[in-house]
Amino acid sequence: MDQLSPQDAQFLYMQSEDNLTHVTSIAIFDPTTVPDGAVVRFKDILAHIEGRLHMSPLFKRRLVRVPLELDFPYWVDDQNFDLEYHVRHGRLPRPGDWRQFCIHMARYHSRPLDMDRPLWEMYVVEGLDNIEWLPKGSYAIAAKIHHAAVDGTAIIDFFGAMADIDNKGTPAMPLNMAKLRRSPQPSLLDMAVRATWHTIRSPIGMTDAVMRAVPSLYNLAQSALRSQKKDKHGVPDTRFNDAVSAQKMFDARSFPLADLKAVREAVPGCTINDVVLAICGGGLRYYLQHHDELPDDSLVAWVPINARRGAASDADTPGNDITSMTTPICTDIEDPIDRLICVHNATQESKAAKAGMSARLMTDLSKHVPASTLVMASRLVLRASTTVRMCNLFISNVPGPQIPLYMNGACQVGSFGMAPLANGMGLFIATPSYNGQMSFNVTSTREILPDIDFFVDCLERSLKDLKKAAKPTRKTRKTGGKKTPTKKKIRAVKA
Repeated sequence: MDQLSPQDAQFLYMQSEDNLTHVTSIAIFDPTTVPDGAVVRFKDILAHIEGRLHMSPLFKRRLVRVPLELDFPYWVDDQNFDLEYHVRHGRLPRPGDWRQFCIHMARYHSRPLDMDRPLWEMYVVEGLDNIEWLPKGSYAIAAKIHHAAVDGTAIIDFFGAMADIDNKGTPAMPLNMAKLRRSPQPSLLDMAVRATWHTIRSPIGMTDAVMRAVPSLYNLAQSALRSQKKDKHGVPDTRFNDAVSAQKMFDARSFPLADLKAVREAVPGCTINDVVLAICGGGLRYYLQHHDELPDDSLVAWVPINARRGAASDADTPGNDITSMTTPICTDIEDPIDRLICVHNATQESKAAKAGMSARLMTDLSKHVPASTLVMASRLVLRASTTVRMCNLFISNVPGPQIPLYMNGACQVGSFGMAPLANGMGLFIATPSYNGQMSFNVTSTREILPDIDFFVDCLERSLKDLKKAAKPTRKTRKTGGKKTPTKKKIRAVKA
């Protein structure tokens, strides 16, 4: 029997009418690469997907919830699986430009999944004829997947099952890699026995996890006390720390990955993730300045961290395996390179030291929380999230394949996506990379970010500033250990 992990179940319990906890990934395809100039029809896409269903257990498994939420839900085989229900077809309304595409995708993302069926669906969208960087006849495939089933890395694996490495149909992943076992539905007696055992075992597991973490907890507490003496500032209040509505907004822009790599060279030891955070910090600085809302203190981002041990996840065990950290993105620093140095120092302190450890500890402890307790805790978090500020926004950087991928002979030319929001954290910036490009994808709501196209312009302006400041003619600055680039002290916020 396959049961949701506590981390997976959190995404299920935290879902509400306004907070849908699914992700939507968008791939755009150029059909001019199809051999012999053949036309890709909807029935061809259906046939391709049907031929790959055995590659992932996600496709044909649905959830069965335990009565009274006495234990975590189970994955079971869907005996009434209907592919044509999960894969649908539509056309972009006129004028078929990028703005209309973003509106169309935001509306699609705003609709909930059917929780009584396998937790995914795909939407084939034609009519992208007035997007200047796309050839005529291009189409998109938007895939909506519940976060209880996948994290960022598992999503890459999910789409890897669909992808080919050439236009001849050579699978990107071996067709025999996943020997999927059956997932029969448990009886009420089975559920009751396992729920009883988990309830008895939970206090033992919790105690064991705490005892193993005592040395780290002591060091973490000492560090927190030192940090409080140095800095008494918290997370600033922004427009993003409000309740979110059901109507989402989406926009995105792609940049050459080489531009971010060039910026990275300006600061020794800097990572692509640091550059992403610095770009976001600069873009938010421009945006909030324009609206006369820039706080004196830096905005704080919640940054997920992949906790998987291997480069690839096990195809038989999809789900979430992530930890996280919170870190300032230095919106209070004007100079772009100084901001990058500030971000780099803050993330180094958060990762190496303590924030990563505390997040891992919380993940470990959550494994031993009974399902009924987790349900109540999740609901309390939803209610308290608009008054207790843990961060201002989410930023997630998920590296993708750096080679061109194909489907039905059509080359994928773009990779975009939308992510779930939460009350009190109404801005999510996702930055998937693909084939030498990185896209900055912004998800928010109409009330919080009505001028989302202007915000994306601010992100582009921020990257241009960093590129200009990081040119080889400029003398590279050093981080100087824990020294800050300005008179202000870096406040690495502990997760």
